[in-house]
Amino acid sequence: MDETAMAFELPHVRASASHSGPPLDRISVRDYVRDIEIGAFRTERGVTQRVRFNVVLEVMHNAAAESDDVDQVVSYDMITEAIEAALAADRLNLLETLAERVAAACLTDPQSVRVFVRVEKLDRIPGALGVEIVRARVPKAAPRIRPVRELAGSAQAVRPAVIYLDRAVLGGAGAARWLDAIVAWDKPTVLCIAASEPQPATTEAQQMIGLLAIEAAAWALTDRDPRFSVVASRTELDWSLKSGRHTVWAPRRMATARAGGDRPDASDPAGLAGWLAAEIGADLLVTVGAAAAPEAGTAAVRRLDPERPEALADLD
Repeated sequence: MDETAMAFELPHVRASASHSGPPLDRISVRDYVRDIEIGAFRTERGVTQRVRFNVVLEVMHNAAAESDDVDQVVSYDMITEAIEAALAADRLNLLETLAERVAAACLTDPQSVRVFVRVEKLDRIPGALGVEIVRARVPKAAPRIRPVRELAGSAQAVRPAVIYLDRAVLGGAGAARWLDAIVAWDKPTVLCIAASEPQPATTEAQQMIGLLAIEAAAWALTDRDPRFSVVASRTELDWSLKSGRHTVWAPRRMATARAGGDRPDASDPAGLAGWLAAEIGADLLVTVGAAAAPEAGTAAVRRLDPERPEALADLD
């Protein structure tokens, strides 16, 4: 069997094909399906989806077959209990985290040698999407996980636009017309807004409070207009843009993840919008009501009249 064919086989086939050395026994749990809440995207919060587990645990050979003594074998229950314990611990964003916890629990038995864990979501696409990991018992001093490195940037087929609406615009009589114009505009967009009140940013605590105030305003907007959804992470933002969703940015997570003083804070919400435009490679930053045009990397900057939301369509 070639590597491509093996990649899509179930874990018990992969375990058999990849093993070298003395033979090991294998116990498995296949097609174990649970309905759970998991996922990093807003659309996955507050709802459940089916998740399927396939687990193969390789264990040292023993003489249980000769004595027919159940106490000498690793029980199948160990695998299902590992799955249930991982699900009961807390809500998770990543299948990778769930798979790691299942694998770690399976390897606690002294007879365990190696475990294959495949976890798949069954309701996100017509087929199944998921992860598979292989873990073995290793000395405690051995490094288990490589450090995460930041990717240089994710390519996008279409470069998005970032639109900044100042608090006076969003709180004014023309706010609904601007939101309608953004929804009608045939271009992937990210909406950035200000907090409902000006935010000082003299101390670190004030900076965090200011970012949280912007996030509160973003959630208030989506409550007022359900056509928009809040996004916080870069992964979710990329997915929302590719999916054609109308998004409003919650800045705290991305802004605080960037070390140093090379980003604006909540006291300059238009500057935050410009910073986001540069971060995601936007080709256009549109500001409405901003006192001055912020820096936006390579994005072109256009300032529009707060009284003319129809002008947005003219930028096509």
